[in-house]
Amino acid sequence: MNTEKEKTFIRQTTLPEIGVVGQEKINHAKIAIIGCGGLGSAAAVYLAASGIGHLHLIDYDKIDLSNLHRQVFYRRDQVGKSKAKILTAYIQEISPYVDVSFAEEPITKSNIYEQLNSFSLIVDCTDSLATKYLLNDYSVLQNKVLVYGSLYKHDGYVSVFNLKSDDRYSAHLRDAFPVMPQKHVPNCSEIGTLNPIVGIIGLMQANEVIKIITETGKPLINKILIYNSMENSQYLMNLSPGFPLAEVEAIFNNDSYFDARCQVQDASILIEATELKKRIQDDNLKIISVIENQAVPHPFPVDIRMPLSLLDPSKLESYSDTTIVVICQKGISSYTATQRIKKRYPHLQVYSLKNGIDQY
Repeated sequence: MNTEKEKTFIRQTTLPEIGVVGQEKINHAKIAIIGCGGLGSAAAVYLAASGIGHLHLIDYDKIDLSNLHRQVFYRRDQVGKSKAKILTAYIQEISPYVDVSFAEEPITKSNIYEQLNSFSLIVDCTDSLATKYLLNDYSVLQNKVLVYGSLYKHDGYVSVFNLKSDDRYSAHLRDAFPVMPQKHVPNCSEIGTLNPIVGIIGLMQANEVIKIITETGKPLINKILIYNSMENSQYLMNLSPGFPLAEVEAIFNNDSYFDARCQVQDASILIEATELKKRIQDDNLKIISVIENQAVPHPFPVDIRMPLSLLDPSKLESYSDTTIVVICQKGISSYTATQRIKKRYPHLQVYSLKNGIDQY
């Protein structure tokens, strides 16, 4: 280790649990981080600063103004640019000893092997249930360690899945929740979140990664740590490994792990904000909001509020002579709702507001 590099990591190598040997392990580690939002950007920057040898960042999303209150490594003048690309550039600037690569595409069943084959440790920083189950099942089948993180309002969740210990792999997501919920589960853009907990959980994930790499401390295996920022309380939910490997394989072979946010939207059922502004006063136009949080303000009056989790297309059957525009915050839930309505009633004129009210 050269003198400059030694000085950079001296606070880590001074720790007897890390030392020069532990730092060398960190310097040779190859890690993939899925999601470069609040969790992923915090985890990535701190892992890069610790000296991780190779970080691979994956995110298809672009920086939005609403991200900046919690995704603090992005700036206002970067709004509209690729999160993965901007975060890569930031890490290259602050961490000259780290090799960083990135991909600007969603992780899907069709590309997961290509994207993650070279990495034995994966950090799940996504907000998509379908992607979380995809990453989990892939990791189980490929014997890869998965450091899990998620958020819900004031609660954060962290765990280490599928870590081999004493010739046995630890519990994973399906040992906690065997079946992916079929109803819509709102993410932080729909129900809100305070920024400190986002950083806290991302750094907890980074902490688990370093412990695993250096083989120090006690990784969060066979349990999920649940942290509540309002009470500053922690609870450990114990897990027992045992979900059959054959069932994981069967699910992986048959499930598409579909997530509407990761798909190209059909332009024929979209309406641009400019077009809606022209028609907003039309008598035969009905606006339906599928936003889960009823307190979210709308930029214009809506006719029906029907959260996506409670969507009932049958209530719209009589609107055959009406143009229906479905709205949400980012144009994802509204697109899903529009698809469901069109599937039930193909004759209805139903459109999803492209990019949602955030871009209206």
